[in-house]
Amino acid sequence: MVELGKKNTLTIARKVDFGCYLDGENLGEILIPKRYVSPHSIIGDKIDVFVYLDGEERLVATTEEPLAQVGDFACLKVNKVENVGAFLEWGVMKELLVPFSEQKIKMEEGRYYIVYVYIDPLTERITASMKLEKFMSKEPATYKFNDEVSLMIWTQTEFGYKAIINKQHLGILYKNEVFKKLTLGQKVTGYIKKVREDGKIDLTLDKQGYTKIDAIAQKILDVLDKAGGSLPYNDKTDPEVIYKIFGVSKKVFKQSIGNLFKQRIIELTDKGFNRVKGETE
Repeated sequence: MVELGKKNTLTIARKVDFGCYLDGENLGEILIPKRYVSPHSIIGDKIDVFVYLDGEERLVATTEEPLAQVGDFACLKVNKVENVGAFLEWGVMKELLVPFSEQKIKMEEGRYYIVYVYIDPLTERITASMKLEKFMSKEPATYKFNDEVSLMIWTQTEFGYKAIINKQHLGILYKNEVFKKLTLGQKVTGYIKKVREDGKIDLTLDKQGYTKIDAIAQKILDVLDKAGGSLPYNDKTDPEVIYKIFGVSKKVFKQSIGNLFKQRIIELTDKGFNRVKGETE
């Protein structure tokens, strides 16, 4: 089935002077303008296209790459604000409208906002909304501890960062567990820390437990060996420094160091830690 607002692979049904008509199956014939068609294309060829509505609400196809499709959350720039709402740049010729009724705050020209792209059931037009919560899954989250998930950073609060999980749910990364700068719309890999009884979801950027600690322990040893067997870091080192050097939170760093010490691979000193003489990987 061909879907409006999404990428589809369609077949050239007939050619005309101004382009080609594609077999849109359930949507009928769809025009692709001449500038998007190879002069060597023939009837029967298949083309990967994005299907949307032009300025006169007619179905049209393009080979331009959209920045977001229907069903996506995306960070998009406002090109202009007019009397019906804000118009966003989304990679195709016609801009994407966010009606005033779908704005949580007044959108400003030149700024970026996280929006959800959907088909308005009343107008049947591709539309965007800032009211993300109403497009989240209504099904209870079934994530388990340490599940790997895809995150999009939505907004920063006094507690940390709100993030969209797998395009379905909202969760939070607490600021005392984040040791790198996160930006609006940034996509990162995260892990489930806890699904609370009230349905709220706690997230982390570090996988918890021994699997993560073992991986980090190896990274610490690699850095240690490159430094000649001695490093000036311990439990008094600032968390930001630990993250910059090793890419993990101070808590995970301390656990890894403790494991390496118990295995007698390293020795702890007042100034940091050293590789035990004669120990190799």
